[in-house]
Amino acid sequence: MADPLHNHIGGEDRPARSGATMRLTDPATGRVHRHAPRSGPADTDAACAAAATAYAHWSTTTPATRQRALLGIADAIEAHADALTAAETADTGKPAEQFRTEELPAIVDAVRYFAGAARNLPGAVAAEYTEGRTSLLRREPVGVCAQITPWNYPLMMAAWKIAPAIAAGNTTVLKPADTTPSSAVLLARLAADHLPPGVLNVVCGDRDTGRALTAHPDVALIAVTGSVRAGREIAAAAAAGLKRVHLELGGNAPVLVHEDVDVAATAAALAAVAYYNAGQDCTAPTRLLVHRRIHDAFLAAFAAEAAKLRTGIDFGPLNSAAQLASVQALLDRLPAHAGIVTGGGRPPRPGFFHEPTVVAGVRQDDEIVQEETFGPVVTVQPFADEAEALHLANAVRFGLAASVWTTDHDRAMRATRALHTGIVWVNTHGTTVSEMPHGGVKHSGYGSDLSLSGLLDYTQAKHVML
Repeated sequence: MADPLHNHIGGEDRPARSGATMRLTDPATGRVHRHAPRSGPADTDAACAAAATAYAHWSTTTPATRQRALLGIADAIEAHADALTAAETADTGKPAEQFRTEELPAIVDAVRYFAGAARNLPGAVAAEYTEGRTSLLRREPVGVCAQITPWNYPLMMAAWKIAPAIAAGNTTVLKPADTTPSSAVLLARLAADHLPPGVLNVVCGDRDTGRALTAHPDVALIAVTGSVRAGREIAAAAAAGLKRVHLELGGNAPVLVHEDVDVAATAAALAAVAYYNAGQDCTAPTRLLVHRRIHDAFLAAFAAEAAKLRTGIDFGPLNSAAQLASVQALLDRLPAHAGIVTGGGRPPRPGFFHEPTVVAGVRQDDEIVQEETFGPVVTVQPFADEAEALHLANAVRFGLAASVWTTDHDRAMRATRALHTGIVWVNTHGTTVSEMPHGGVKHSGYGSDLSLSGLLDYTQAKHVML
């Protein structure tokens, strides 16, 4: 078993004041592999105090200073790729090489992007909007940020939160998911070589830890990636203190597959994305809406591609026994008119693995269509025409991402306007770039990760008149 994990507060590794711990389980084996602190109010108080103390200096540093710190952190991530990969995969069970080659480079790129963006904050040109007075606009940091990250991409989500907050001159207290804190703690320890004590703090714990952190009076902004339930609770709690809130919540991404596509190539491309990370991705293509002329051929091709995937090699396990049970229960509750085309169960191996599953015959009001599955499950529905496809795509409460697959440029552009989501891909799905915002609408939340929009979310505007 690995050494116990500690919180990182004020530049130091510390156990929980109470001595309480949580067991961390490797989802690929189902075995406990280490213990982490179960932090309480005394620990969140200490972390917020450290962040508040550090803010007094960090908020006055130049953008160039923040840039150098973030570039140093990005270099440290690359230099310690082996240790970060080991920490991430022990908590998540995801294939190590997949994490190293597909996720780590994107993490480093995001940190380096915000290093550059720190020196390029936009502002209005100083001008005279009334006679005899000059107005200018300052962009200033917000203060101490409380950031809560999920278990599906622990290190990536930590980087997406930490980098813009630090780039804008804020200090932060990060609480990673209770099942996957190891890589975030290691990131904080690596960052300590480049940041003053207290700029970046990490406290491990459960929901009660998150509640204590977000309710702390020193916290000015709360940023969360998580479930709709968590987002609602945090937004309600933040209202009492009028704290700013940034929510990136669930998704239930529709995919519009029109009759003019290459059926085999489109099915292969979507299967590769849909089951990545065992479908535990808010932007995963979970609802395939297929023109009825090609529905049967596409369903057969997609199911064949799904059946080829190897659990534990092409994708990893679900995060926990609870998440595995949630996915299986959803399938067990399928209505009589829906059917499993391939998959549907657990493979005969240890850990929290689930077979890649395709469900057909579903209707729009079915639970499996309306709710986020967050597992390796994809539904396939037919549509008659473009109008029906757009209606089906939008007729859920989520609005994070969607994609449209067609060779008709005009039809694709109509879809990009009509889809009620924060992201729309055309003839691809799932690709992110640091320069473009990542966020949703409706019950998928508000605020943006990545891009200049993500950086501005961690600032406040001040009008100065001379």
